[in-house]
Formats: sequence, structure tokens, C-alpha cells
Amino acid sequence: MSGRPAAGAGPGEGGAFPHPVYARTVLAPLFEAVKAHHAGDMAAINRAHLVMLAETGILAPAPARDIARALAAIEAGTDVAGLAYTGEHEDYFFLVEAELRRRLGDLGGMLHTARSRNDIDHTLFRLALLRRGGDLARRVLALAAALLARARAERGTLVVAYTHGQPAQPTTFGHYLAAALEVLLRDGRRLDAAIDAVAVCPMGAAAITTTGFPIDRGRVAALLGFRAPTGNSYASIAAVDYITGLYAAIRLLFLHLGRLVQDLAFWSAFEVGQLHVPASLVQISSIMPQKRNPVPIEHLRHLCSVTAGRCETVVATMHNTPFTDMNDSEGLVQEAGYAAFESGGRALDLMAAFLPLCTIDGARVRANAEAACVTVTELADTLVRDEGLSFRQAHAIAAATARATIAAGAPLARGHAAFAAAFRAETGRPPALDAAAFGVAVAPETFVRRRDRPGGPGPAAMAAALAAARAELGRLGRALARREDRAARGRAALAAAFAALVEDEAP
Repeated sequence: MSGRPAAGAGPGEGGAFPHPVYARTVLAPLFEAVKAHHAGDMAAINRAHLVMLAETGILAPAPARDIARALAAIEAGTDVAGLAYTGEHEDYFFLVEAELRRRLGDLGGMLHTARSRNDIDHTLFRLALLRRGGDLARRVLALAAALLARARAERGTLVVAYTHGQPAQPTTFGHYLAAALEVLLRDGRRLDAAIDAVAVCPMGAAAITTTGFPIDRGRVAALLGFRAPTGNSYASIAAVDYITGLYAAIRLLFLHLGRLVQDLAFWSAFEVGQLHVPASLVQISSIMPQKRNPVPIEHLRHLCSVTAGRCETVVATMHNTPFTDMNDSEGLVQEAGYAAFESGGRALDLMAAFLPLCTIDGARVRANAEAACVTVTELADTLVRDEGLSFRQAHAIAAATARATIAAGAPLARGHAAFAAAFRAETGRPPALDAAAFGVAVAPETFVRRRDRPGGPGPAAMAAALAAARAELGRLGRALARREDRAARGRAALAAAFAALVEDEAP
């Protein structure tokens, strides 16, 4: 079989060739998609199904051997990339079958015993999604590992945390990155579960109700690297949740990463400036000499949004489709979805490279923290602990102190006089907190150190959080490794079993 398909009956009613517009707009693009994405898996399915037919006795040894040899010859002699759609056969499946029949006569049609294009197609799609899902999961784990390492290294690096776009409280860069890591690992768990739902094999469901032949569905599933056959045969063909579940999980992953990208843009803005992007990750202006444009952040935002949008396209295509076999869930939408893995993989790679290279500008952090009085929450807490006030009284004193120091343009650490005046106005007595104790209370280091409750930025809390993240990262890594090992064992078993068929010398 060379670049042009072998001649044969056309796909339409009565052997008629398809309408040229239908061929150009539907059948030819589908044929090209199979060439690009599924031809290798079609060969694996043919081999696995043939091995099973021979092992169960549905095919006798000699016919199985002849079909195996013909398949091997077709695969070796076919330049898949050079094939062009001519309309002589409806699709790539019928092209291969026609070549088998040309070589073997009616025996070539025996390979299709106990199967349908329905179960073949959904098996093809699952195999393609498993590969792409595994690659994406590997990139997620690489980003998670980078976040974990950087969070551990930056446990003591102060930053200003923002709420509602305004300076709120001091925390550490490590604490912030640990928060992003926690979300990423939850997304990783969702992705892992979604991939696991893909990893079951529809072969044997046939058109929709299985077959009257004594097939071994488990054997085919194992040879193709799946963890098990699918369950209900109707759902094997009609259900699309393996598609929608995977793309929904990917969409959430990039929706959440997009929020992190927004912070990177905000933190690196000149007016905030607490995140410094190195020269290797900025672009200059062709006209404005002073500009340092952190363009990778914009590309990250774009890639995350495009990926989420591509996932939404796939999921939305399934909306209000019938619960049966239909083309809405098949070739064209599957190919459209594969683009999400490409753009998503680029985003994950770029993020994993970008974050470890950026640094925190400590001077800008301290200046912003002092200007915005972000430590006054701890001043209020200190007044409750040390002065015996209610939190509402302490809140009023801390707010008055912040307003006075901001108005004076002075750092909060030098605002003891303003604090003492606010304290006397609220309580009618002088504070016991002297200037030195006041300075300790409003220091950002004190703020962080005292917030050592579970989930906080304090040392013990961070150590526990990072240990939990490391354990979860290990679990997800082992799950990915198990899937990859299962696929590799399936490929090896299929190669050995098919080779034995080819080499069989039984009469």
C-alpha cells in the first residue's frame, strides 16, 4: 500500500463515491487526522484483536498467521504520511481492510470478527488521550516540584500579601508559593482521576451490545496498556464522560494557573515592584529605552486562557448530544481538543522555568509594607494579649495609629507616639507597651513568626505544609509511573504475542 489507497468499492450507498464537498469538508480532514494522530494505534488495535481471536480459538492458527503476516507487510510497506484521501474508501479503517482483502481475499475480512468501528474509534481516542494526558501530568509534576523547591527556599523571604488589590498583611514568598502548590496538587489529583477514567478499554463492546463470539476483553485491554475493559457496553460507545471529565480537569488546571499569572503581572508592575524578573525573561521597547517588559507573563496568561478555551470547546460540543454513538464526540472534536495539550504543555514548561528565576525585591517589599502599615493586625493582637483589651478596642487603636502614620509619611515602626495618643483616646490610660516593644510588635518578622498555626507562614506550619506537599507529589508521581509501566508492559506483551503469530509454522 503506497501513497495512493488501493482501488475498491466506494463508501456511499451502492458503492457510490462521496459528494466532493462532503469529501473535502468532512472525510478528507478526518482521514488526515487519523494519519496524524491515530494510525499507529490502529495498527496496535488490529494486532491486539488478532492475537485475542487466535488465543480464544475464534480464528484457527493458520488463518491467524496469514492475517498477522499481511498486517506486518502492510505496516512495513505503507508510507502513512504520503497517503492522500481519494474517496475510494470511506476512511483509514476501510483502507486497511481493503488492502488486507486484496492480499488475502475473503480471509482479510475475518479480522473484523467481533468488533466494530465504534469500539475501535473510542479505543483510538482513549489511547491518544492517555498519551497526551500522561505527558501533561508529567509537566504538572515538574511544575509542582519547582514550586516545592522554591517554596522551601523562600520560607523566610517577606512579601506583601494583597486582598482586593490593596496591601493587606505581610507573609513570605514561600507561604504564597505553597498556596499555589496546594491548588496545583489538587488539580493534579483531579487530572490523575480523569486520566484513570480514560484508562479502560472499549474493545469488545462492538457496535453497542458486545458480540456473540467468546472474546477475551481483558486480554485486549492488557495488550493495549489499559488497566481493564470498560463496563457496560452501551456506555462504552455512548458515554463521553471520559472526554468531558479529562478536559474539565485540564480546564480547571489552567483557570487556576491563570490566577497565579495575574499576581505575577501585578507584583512585577513598576508601582508594586516586589517581584523582579531577570533580564533573560524581559523584552525591551524599540522606542522607550527605560522599558523592561516581562513579556513571558503575558504569554503565560495567553497560553492559560487559550488552553482553558480549547477545553471548553470540547466540553461544550458534547452539550445536548444524544446518549448514543454520534460523530459529535469523535474525530473532529478529538483533534480540536489535542491542541489544548500543546498550548497547555507550553504554559507549564514556561511557568516551571519562569518562577525559579524570579526574585523578591526585599527593599521594595519593606518600603511597601511600611507605607501601607500592613503589620497593624499584629499590633491589635498584641494589645489583646498584653493590654487586656477587646479586639474591637484594639482594632480601633491600630486603625487610628495606621491613619496617623500614613498621613505623616512615616514608617509604622516609628509611630509609637501616634499609637500612645490613640491608645489613651480609646482607653483613657497610657499603654504599657513602650517604644521598643511597639517596634517588635509591628515588625513584619514578628507578624510571620507568630502566625505559626496550621496553614500559616510560621516555621513549624510551613514545615508541615511542605512535608504534606512532598508526600502528595510522590503519590501522584507513583500513579503516573504505574500507568507508564502498564503501557510499556502492554506494548512488550503485544509485540511478543504478535511476533509468535507471524512466526507460527502450523499447517
